[in-house]
Amino acid sequence: MAQVSISLDAELVVEVMVLAGIGSPQDAVEAVVRDYIARGHRTETRTEFTDRNLREVDAKPQEPQGG
Repeated sequence: MAQVSISLDAELVVEVMVLAGIGSPQDAVEAVVRDYIARGHRTETRTEFTDRNLREVDAKPQEPQGG
């Protein structure tokens, strides 16, 4: 697997380590990135179902309104 080296503010990394209960800065940052990606996938899944349901509702013939 390819690796990327970056510089981060030490206070941010320490805060993540404390909040996540992770002892390694590398593991803490990886956990944050993995969580962010997983959250994005969950959001995509929810919005996909919502979009699909809205399209199905819009595709059904509408009853005449008013009168």
